[in-house]
Amino acid sequence: MKGKATSFDIAHYAGVSQSTVSRALRNSPLVNEETRKRVHDIAKKLNYKVDKNASNLRTQQSSTLALLLFEDPTSDESQINPFFLSMLGSITRACAKEGYDLLVSFQSASADWQADYEDSHRADGIILLGYGDYIDFQPKFKTLLEQNTRFVCWGATVDNRPDLTVCCDNYGGGKQAAAHFIAHNRQDCAFIGDASDHSPEFFARFQGFKDELEANNIAINERKMANAISTEESGYHATRSLIANNIKFNALFAASDLIAIGAIRALKEANINVPKDVAVVGFDNIAIASFVNPPLTTIEQNTTLAGQMLVENLLKLIREEDVQSTLLPPVLIARGSS
Repeated sequence: MKGKATSFDIAHYAGVSQSTVSRALRNSPLVNEETRKRVHDIAKKLNYKVDKNASNLRTQQSSTLALLLFEDPTSDESQINPFFLSMLGSITRACAKEGYDLLVSFQSASADWQADYEDSHRADGIILLGYGDYIDFQPKFKTLLEQNTRFVCWGATVDNRPDLTVCCDNYGGGKQAAAHFIAHNRQDCAFIGDASDHSPEFFARFQGFKDELEANNIAINERKMANAISTEESGYHATRSLIANNIKFNALFAASDLIAIGAIRALKEANINVPKDVAVVGFDNIAIASFVNPPLTTIEQNTTLAGQMLVENLLKLIREEDVQSTLLPPVLIARGSS
């Protein structure tokens, strides 16, 4: 054969119509398995490549998904939470497997970003990672829903629509942290994080932690709680405030690993030994957690599966298929800090 193979060439060799070839190459259920296999085998032999631009014009789709990372306070200039970076590889691989390109963009939470992506057909759907204050972000979610934007997000449930969200069982993770302390006879517990509706994931972790303690007749004293956002500096200063107020505790549950890392630094500066005097548990299992001194015990969120499910659920929305709520199980990783 001279020149570039076309779908009509495949149709000739396969003994089917060109439209059947197109459906078979899209793995349409309208084409039986035997025919699909024959078409794929011939396409491979002819070194046939789908013209994505032509295909996109026909389907009015871009074959691109947009991943929007929102700015977070960080100790460096990246302003990207390292937990979200750990999902990036998984999301990229899942898109490639489905034949989609991934457009990654760093966004300010205040920008009118939704108009720049799906509305302008730059992407068929949007994945949101991070959104800052959940209460402040509600108008954005409302706009996306009113415009029938195809989107999924990592984190708290959007407008009572669990099908739009992939998240970890934060409540269950909090219970695991409490059970770990109890099993090691640590019952004088402190909590650092934002236990309010502004941070529903942190709040769920606290509620699970509190409920498990109370189920074992252990009360958590409000004086042993300190507010913190998810940064090392915030965890450091929150822990220093507890120490400065002479508040005693032998176990500390931090709502994130970054908070826990800052807490360990503050405890060390106060000559409080971790874990002998105070056991510390974080949440996330970011890459650096195992390299802290001592290595950080943490509640792991499965970022590999999370990335896959975000892509899978978004594509189901795009195809107008049913999407089930996705709640990923947390796993406690015990290390030297507890």
